[in-house]
This record gives sequence, C-alpha cells and structure tokens, in this order.
Amino acid sequence: MHGPASPGWLLVALCALTGGYCLLRMRSAVEEQRRAAGGEALMGFGMAAMAVPAAAAVPPRWTWLAYAVVFGAAALRALWAARTSPHHLHHLVGAVAMVYMAVVMTASPGGHGGGGSPLLTGTLLLYFAGYVLWAGVRLMPVAGAGTGRVAGAGTGWGDRPEVARACRLSMGIGMFAMLLTV
Repeated sequence: MHGPASPGWLLVALCALTGGYCLLRMRSAVEEQRRAAGGEALMGFGMAAMAVPAAAAVPPRWTWLAYAVVFGAAALRALWAARTSPHHLHHLVGAVAMVYMAVVMTASPGGHGGGGSPLLTGTLLLYFAGYVLWAGVRLMPVAGAGTGRVAGAGTGWGDRPEVARACRLSMGIGMFAMLLTV
C-alpha cells in the first residue's frame, strides 16, 4: 500500500472515483443494486485511504486497527448477505483482504507493509487476478447480441450495468496492486 508516490496517487484517484460512482449508484430504484453499491462504495473509499503514499502521510497505528474493525464488520455483513446472493461472496473476499492488509500494516514497523503471510497474500493475489480477468471478459461486447438499442437506453447513468462492472473491475485491479505491496 505504500509504494512509489505516483502509482500510489493514481490508485488513490481510481479508488476514490470508483467509490464516488458507487455512492451515486445507491440512488438506484433496484434494492439489491443499492445494497451492493453501498458495500462497493465503502470498499472504494477504504482502498483509496489505505493507498495514500507514505511520503504524503503515515497514519497512526490506531488507523490501521480502525480499518480492520470496519472491514471486519463489512466482512460479517457480506457473509450474512451471501446467504441470498453469491455476488456477496466477492464482497466477503474483498473485505477479508482489506482486514488482512490492515493487520499487516498494524504489525509492520512504520506501517510500510511487507510482513504478510506469503501463502495468504499469494492466494488473494490469485483470486483477484482471476477476478480481474473474469470481469474484463464480461465487459467485452458479444457479437450478434445487439438489439439495435444503445446499451443502457432508458435507464439512468447510475443504473448502467456495464459501468458498474467497470467499477468492479477497477477495484479488483486496485486490490491486486495493493496486495502486491504486502
């Protein structure tokens, strides 16, 4: 999470913008989409805060503990929600990854990471690499599937499923990048 400054700030911007769009998606008329968007907004803003380069600000140790508590609660909520929707399993893995990174940052001297379990880090990296590839493929247009309409026509720009998928893809890429520094 605390690597070179330029990529760190790009990651902060990507995650913050994604979190902001997810907040706008919370205005959807579809209840399940609103619920998922809330969890994704929390993840986006949390990732943005954790990705701030160390050269700009080194948060106190209690901050990492607070992240662990917040994302621990988000993991429990995602576990509960996974009973009805398998999409929440991805939220569960993301929240667990955030707890793991926060715990690593709490335990490391100076909050610079590098003290994580290679097995757990590798497993999470493999998961998010696979997720990014899967999500990227889902964004590719399917030949012959067009109906002559513009994608998302008749819906608000906050309800467009392809933009929500792109946000999830960008957060998966961000999570992968953050895990590389653990």
